[in-house]
Amino acid sequence: MKKILSLLVLALVFASCEDEVRFSNPSVQGEKDNEFWRASDYNATVTGGALTVYAYTPYEILTLTTSSTAPGKYTLGVNELNKASYSTEIDGSRSTYTTGTGIGDGEIEIAQQQEAGTITGKFKFNAHATTDPIAGLVVNFQYGVFYKVPIQAAQ
Repeated sequence: MKKILSLLVLALVFASCEDEVRFSNPSVQGEKDNEFWRASDYNATVTGGALTVYAYTPYEILTLTTSSTAPGKYTLGVNELNKASYSTEIDGSRSTYTTGTGIGDGEIEIAQQQEAGTITGKFKFNAHATTDPIAGLVVNFQYGVFYKVPIQAAQ
C-alpha cells in the first residue's frame, strides 16, 4: 500500500510541474542591462555572404550582422562589417544604439550549422547611443543566444 501511495504522490508531483515547462525552439534571448530579454519574432537573411539576424519585440529591434555565415567568432567595435544594433521606441521617441568602427565592443559567435536553413550562435555587446537616448548612453547585452533562427531569402 505504501508503494502505491508513493507512486501516486510522485505522479501528481510530475503532473503539476508539466504546465511550467516552456520550450524556446527557435529563440533569440539574453540579458539586456541585467534583465531577461526575449524576442517575440526573429529571422535571418544572408546577403552577399553576410549574415544579419533580426529579433523583434513590440517596441524593440535587435540586429546582429557578421561578414560571413561561417562558424567562428566575430569581434564587434572594430569595423562596420561585424556589428550589433538595438533600437527602442517609447511614447513616439526612438533611441538607437550601435557598435561599429571604434564604437562599442562585443562578440558574435556562430556555431556549427546543425540544421539546414537555420543559424545558431551566441552574442554579447556594449552598444553606444547614436541618437538622443531615452535611457542610458550604453545598452549592454550579455548571455545572448540565437537558436535555430530561420534564414529567409534576401529580397
